Amino acid sequence: MVNAGATSDRRTRDRQPAAHAAGLGATKLNPFGDLHTLQHLSARLARSLRGVFEPLLRREVRAWAEPLVVQRFGDYRAERADALTAWLPMTMSPQGATGLCVLDGVFVLELLDLFFGGTGAAPVTLPAEFSPAAEAMVTKIGATIAGPLRAAWEPLARIDFTPTRVEVNAAMLAADADDAMIVTRFGLAAGEDKPVFIDLLYPVTALKPHAPTLTGKVLDKAEADPAWRTSLTRAAMNVRFPIRSVLAEPVVPLSMLMTLKPGDVIPIHFGPEVPVMVGSDCLGKGTVGTSNGHAAVRLTSIARFDDEGPDA
Repeated sequence: MVNAGATSDRRTRDRQPAAHAAGLGATKLNPFGDLHTLQHLSARLARSLRGVFEPLLRREVRAWAEPLVVQRFGDYRAERADALTAWLPMTMSPQGATGLCVLDGVFVLELLDLFFGGTGAAPVTLPAEFSPAAEAMVTKIGATIAGPLRAAWEPLARIDFTPTRVEVNAAMLAADADDAMIVTRFGLAAGEDKPVFIDLLYPVTALKPHAPTLTGKVLDKAEADPAWRTSLTRAAMNVRFPIRSVLAEPVVPLSMLMTLKPGDVIPIHFGPEVPVMVGSDCLGKGTVGTSNGHAAVRLTSIARFDDEGPDA
């Protein structure tokens, strides 16, 4: 990604769409149909991945989600052949299942070189396995992705993702070759460099409980019904709030309170303006006077209401 020449953002070979037709006597890999919601979730996650990789690459990157697919894990492994690959299992809680974060080995070594102050160049001859430093880099990436991944899933389900031990040999993973996996692929590109791809794999069995929401249509720009909006506005405008003015709040010692008797005078002092309160918040300040024969307070200033308080 760092030293490669210009290329398009498309993958080198097209993949089949997510909805597969089951052959005669074959197990149906995708029991969901069109995974509209999961595709939308992946698009949201792609935007968050920029914040994960831009600090590592020290460059501005573009990130996008490609169409997801459902395939056998064995077929997915075969696509990657013998290329150096980081397989990072991600424990999904509370489901108890294990997803996978899959990173290209060359990309990992480029990030490692950048981390230690280099130019982001991978070795000409790739090693057969990752060094402890490279494994730590993969684990760091997985831990950093876990936060945005959990946030992206939040509207659908509360799932925590925890990275475990990095593997180089896919045969050492707990996943079986016949396991159906939902493969979500994310592209990253900096400038005119060749894009790299990061894959997140979810076991189909782990997502079956969420089938109704995974296949639902996503409406990003649905407009609220005008009549409902008008009724809601009227209801909100009719909410009543108690308003009070605090003329004085004298403070006296307990000894004085214990000796008070009818006829005693407690002195009070207040300035030309008094606070006007709505609940426990100060609406503003005003002057005390009369209006139409009734005691009243004329507002002289309105307090500013910030969107976020000091503790927000």
